[in-house]
Formats: sequence, C-alpha cells, structure tokens
Amino acid sequence: MSTQVVPSSPTPAGSSWAPLRNRTFRILWLAQLGSNIGTWMQTVAAQWLLVSHAHATELVSLVQTASLLPVFFLSLPAGVLADIVDRRRLLYLTTTAMALCVGVLALLTGVGSISPALLLVFTFLIGCGSALTGPAWQAIQPDLVPREQIPSAAALGSITVNGARAVGPALAGFLVAWAGPAPVFALNAISFLGIAAATLAWKEPRTARRHEAERLGEALTAGLRYLRSAPGVRRVILRSILFATPASALWALLPVAAQQRYQLDASGYGLLLAALGIGAVAGVWVLTWLRSRVPANAILAGSAAVFGLATASLAFLPVAVTGLALVVAGVAWIATLSTLNAAMQVALPAWVRARGMAAYILAFMGAQAIGSTVWGLVAADTSLPLALAVSAALLIVVAITVPLLPVYARTTQLDRTIITDWPTPTLAFEPAPTDGPVLVSLTYQVAAENADAFLTAARALELPRRRTGAQRWRLYRDGTATDRYVETFVVPSWAEHQRQHYERWTGSDRDLLAVAFDLATGEPEVRHLFSAEG
Repeated sequence: MSTQVVPSSPTPAGSSWAPLRNRTFRILWLAQLGSNIGTWMQTVAAQWLLVSHAHATELVSLVQTASLLPVFFLSLPAGVLADIVDRRRLLYLTTTAMALCVGVLALLTGVGSISPALLLVFTFLIGCGSALTGPAWQAIQPDLVPREQIPSAAALGSITVNGARAVGPALAGFLVAWAGPAPVFALNAISFLGIAAATLAWKEPRTARRHEAERLGEALTAGLRYLRSAPGVRRVILRSILFATPASALWALLPVAAQQRYQLDASGYGLLLAALGIGAVAGVWVLTWLRSRVPANAILAGSAAVFGLATASLAFLPVAVTGLALVVAGVAWIATLSTLNAAMQVALPAWVRARGMAAYILAFMGAQAIGSTVWGLVAADTSLPLALAVSAALLIVVAITVPLLPVYARTTQLDRTIITDWPTPTLAFEPAPTDGPVLVSLTYQVAAENADAFLTAARALELPRRRTGAQRWRLYRDGTATDRYVETFVVPSWAEHQRQHYERWTGSDRDLLAVAFDLATGEPEVRHLFSAEG
C-alpha cells in the first residue's frame, strides 16, 4: 500500500451536526450521551471515594485501569459477536446487565458496605459491559449516515464520551459534595436503562446471508487474518497507541493534581474535567474548519503537541491557566479521536467492521489502561510534576513521529462496497461447507510486452486475497510456457471461499483484480482443488 501522506480531507456534507437530522442516529446518540454522562459522574464519584485514602495516588489511577482493563480480554470477542449476531439484542442485554450491576453498587454504597477493593471489582464488571458494547456501537455508525457524513458522525460519537465530561463531572462534583456518591451511582444505573430502551426502539437493518453464519472461532481467525493483511488499518491502530499511552497521564493524575496541587474539592475537580469536555464540544466546530484546510496527519501531530503542553501546564502552572489549557486539550483530544475513528470506519468493509473497530478500541483503551497504571506508579515513586512532565515530553515526541509514521492516504479513500456478482463455479460435485482446505488456482496467458506490468498487478492481489480468507498465496511462472502464469491461494474451507466471493470482496479489491485481468489474454482458467485426504 502507498505510504503517501493523507491529503486535506474534503469538506464534509453539511454541518458537523448534519448526522443528527437522521432520527435513528439522533435517538441512539442522545441515549449514548446520557449514558456517558452517567458513566463520567460515576467515575468522579468512585475516584473521590478513594482520594482521601492513604494510597490515593495508586488507587485513584486504578479506577481508570479497572474500567479499561476488560478491553484486553473482551474487545476482540465482542467485535466478533457484533459481526455475527444481532447487534440490537447484544446492546440491549449488555446495557440492561450494566444497569443492574451499577444499581447493586449504589445500594452497597448507600448502606456503607463498599470498600476500595469492592469498588474496583464493580468498576471492572461495568468495564466488561462497556467492552462488550463498544465494537457494536462503533460498527453501526456507517449504517446510520451517508459515507460523506462519517467524519462528522465520528466527531459526534466522540462528543458522547468527551462532551459528557463537560456535564457529568461537574454534576457529580456538586452531587457528591451534597449527597455523597450513592445517588451518583443510582443515576448512572438509570442512564443505562435509558440506552437499553433506545436500542429496543431501533430497528436494525437486516442483511441477507447467502451462506451460514461464521462460528465464533472462525470469525475471530478471519478478523485477525484481515488485520495482518491491512497495513493501512494497522497504521491507524499504531497511531492510537502512540498517542493514548502518554496522554493517559493527564486523565489518570488529574484528580490527584486537583486535590494535592490545587487543594480543590470534588466540585473543583469536576470543573477541571468539565473544561476538557467543553473543549471537546467546541472541537466539533473547529474540526469542520480544520478538515477542509489541514491534512489529517497535521491534525494528529498538532493535537499531540497541544495535549502535551496542556499536560505540562497541570504540573507547573496556576489553576486558572491550567483550566484554559484543559479546554484546548479537549479540542486536541477530540481532534485525534475523531480523525482516527473516522479513518477506521471508512477503511473497514462491513463484514469485518466490528472486529476491526474492536482491535482499534483494544489498542486505544488498552494503552490508556496500561498508561494509567504506569503513570500512577511513576507519580508515587517520584513526584506528580515529574510524571506529568515526562508524559508531556513523550507527547511532543509522538507529534514529531507523525511524518515518519503517517496514516496512509488510501486508507480513507478505498471503495469498501461489497461485490457479489461472481460467476457460480462449475464443479463436478457439490462440496459441503466444511470441505477443505481448498486450493484455488487461476492460470493467466500474458503477452511478453505485458509481463512486467502483469507481475506488478498480480502481486498486488496477495493482500486482498489474504484479507478475505486466504491462508497462503503464491504466484508462479509456468516452466513449459513463457506466457503462462499461475496464481494460487488456499482457503480453509469451501464455506470460507464462498464468503470470500459473496460477502467480503470489495470494490477496491475488484479494481486490483481488473488490472491483472486486463493485462492477460482472455479470461484466466480457474480451478478449485479439494483436499483428497478427507
């Protein structure tokens, strides 16, 4: 794949808020926003329960770690489930279970039976629910809005998380100071019930399957195989890790800095978080202007640098200056998340979108989980200012690496429409879906003057063949005929080959195949060879 840097993005259709004109998108978006406000209220209440503890630095950072750690274990299985089961039912069952879990937490807190260890356990369980729902939420976005509105939808999706910081923490700070953390937990339980109700009202579009659904293990293997053969997608994931790891210091250490450095109470801490959320909301308007004038990689580099400077301000500057810096940091945060998120959603074809988004979530939130623990330990072993300063310096380094490791241009420009108009193969017998492995060979006749161009075009077929199901791929030249070339690839079963043809091959893959076909003389001879060993 080309390593050309991403050019300036085209101006998106309509305003940044255009996706909200879609009724289904609007209902789900509002439900998710309400749930995320409740989640951020709970985060503030949980952290404030621990902030006066003797080991506050470590425990407070562990709240974020406990909420993000399930991503390591559940993101990929959740992505598989979201690709092969009813996403509506998955979202409903999971959010209902989360409501029950948070309700129990509120009850235990209200009667004074909560301990730091038990609080972390409940935080982990709720994080498991979030990990299970994350890929499904991400995967449904391109089905709700036109392709040209996906960047705006991604920015609005980021607002449901980051804009919630403008409301949730401030509300939680005042509510904790007035009534304690238990009512905050109860409100979060109600917010999960709201999102469950919204999923019941949504009618997910049905896609007819030509073949039986993938099994869980097969689907996971297919998803991992896709990622191995998608360098553009892997680059987006790499950039998310490089940013999230140092950036997690600000989120993990902000409550400690609020109390120890600025001597703020719960409401003061909520206002600092709200400054980040206000910046995130403002970032939606800023991004509309930026995407039409600035290359995507420049947005990534600038955002990392700005977030680094804001992190440094938390270590060394007065609270008023830090508050303003956090507003700018919120803009930088949403700029990075929406740029990477939109690149992933556009790059992934529908059949593997949830699995690909699960890998992205795993990378980003997993980096945050590990980073939160590391920065908490660094601050405890050295000092809070030093930990924040090191994080800020690393973010500047991340900004510098963007020209060296840019997001690929073609990642966001490929045609991911599924192509289904394949000819039915003529076989002497009807294979069972599990028959395999299957060796597929295509024999091309190529004139001498087209040989070099054909070899280049044929070699470009390796990645799409592997992405869609091939375990092995090779290109041969016939030793008995100088104008004959043979392309071979192996798929694990006949069902997998059928999915390769009718459910996974995209418009951009077809274009690559057309180049090779046009350089050959006539149609290639196609053979399907089945294992004779049973």
